[in-house]
Amino acid sequence: MSSPTSRTRWLVLATVALAQLMVVLDATIVNIAMPSAQAELGFSDNDRQWIVTAYALAFGSLLLLGGRLADMFGRRRMFLIGLIGFAVSSALGGAAGTFELLVAARALQGVFAAALAPAALSVLTTTFTVPAERGRAFGIFGAIAGMGGAIGLLLGGYLTENFDWRWNLYVNVPIAIVALVGGIVLLSRTGGAADHRLDIPGVLLGSVGLFALVLGFSQAEPQGWDAVATWGPLAASVLLLIGFVIRQRTASHAVLPLGVVLDRDRGASFLAILVAGSGMFGVFLFLTYYLQGTLGFTPMRTGVAFLPMVASIIVTAQVQSNLLIPRFGPKVLVPIGMSLAALAMLSFTRLESDSSYLHVLPGLILMGVGMASIMPASFQLATLGVDQRLAGAASALVSTSQQVGGAIGTALLNTLATTAAAAYIADHAPATPEVIAEASLHSFDTAYGWSAGIFLGGAVLAAVLFRRRGDRVARQAAVPAGLEPVVAH
Repeated sequence: MSSPTSRTRWLVLATVALAQLMVVLDATIVNIAMPSAQAELGFSDNDRQWIVTAYALAFGSLLLLGGRLADMFGRRRMFLIGLIGFAVSSALGGAAGTFELLVAARALQGVFAAALAPAALSVLTTTFTVPAERGRAFGIFGAIAGMGGAIGLLLGGYLTENFDWRWNLYVNVPIAIVALVGGIVLLSRTGGAADHRLDIPGVLLGSVGLFALVLGFSQAEPQGWDAVATWGPLAASVLLLIGFVIRQRTASHAVLPLGVVLDRDRGASFLAILVAGSGMFGVFLFLTYYLQGTLGFTPMRTGVAFLPMVASIIVTAQVQSNLLIPRFGPKVLVPIGMSLAALAMLSFTRLESDSSYLHVLPGLILMGVGMASIMPASFQLATLGVDQRLAGAASALVSTSQQVGGAIGTALLNTLATTAAAAYIADHAPATPEVIAEASLHSFDTAYGWSAGIFLGGAVLAAVLFRRRGDRVARQAAVPAGLEPVVAH
């Protein structure tokens, strides 16, 4: 296969970045539409979580399978199948006349997102092999991963206010069509590089284990940590995932060859992405509540409020990828990014009921700089040096880390926040409107504080686990030519 020209490579990046943006923003775009959908379809407060959870469950649990299928049947084929399926399921969700159909469509979106996300990242991994270009490409891709949730809030607010909640789902159709045309024209027609055999026991253990993990954490907030619906799936997931690891050690056609994970740099990258995914929800979830509930922002104004964070991610990601990552490497930059994100969270704990947006702004900018220091470097290193026939498996684990991190963060921070609010009201009875408002602020502060702790823990782990730049270069120089297709910075 001939190498694509430089211009074609950047068009490939635009195509896969568009697909990645669609998948990432769909995790938050529906949140803003939820009240309108609930009013029209008439489902209960207890049921509404399933509109978010159905997507996360299907997406998170099937990513490893999606990555393996991309390796087996070709990245281009799985990319196009994922796009078509995502567009169709989005249209079904937009047209849903009942709550059940909407949840089914969201689950179907998750299924095709699990096929699409690993294929998109593995296309990028195998297209950009020149170090300088690879750095810029992953800077853009990592920035999209970091800001997709904020764009979802902005777009969701605009569509809900100016059109209808259903357009939060319909909007995926034109995006998918553009990406589909780009994929058909630009992506190379390559067959699967891996042997066309699937480790069915491994797929079942991994997929059901991840399903149980995401399900257990998703039930923590509505059911409580002591409910069987919460700890039962979590306990099952531990057993299943241990079984998955044991199976991968012996399977001749492993879904996830353990060498992909056990490399120190890649393992540190997956962990950094998981920590970033879990901590980020402290911004999107609780800051959205604060802006709308306390400061009285409309959904559209809330989305616009996140734009400085998006801008700081875009600018910082390019500076990092072009100048700082080649010079300092992730061992320096990722811990700095985690520390900046922790500082941003701590700044949010100082917000009061009479604070203005100007008090929110510095934390948003700081958070954007932090995320742009974590994501591009981690995305790039997570797939660096992976044999091309296993690019799908490595890419799937990147997306799995982000999804599982988001699920854990949502459940953990939600539970801590609701517990803190209940304790505050109990300590300041009677529950007057003023006490309830203060309890809400106290619950947000609790979530921000724990998010800061998560990021600080991630900073320590990243500093310890990532190899030094010199060590990485020496290791690659010692590998015989042809065994590692990508040269590190």
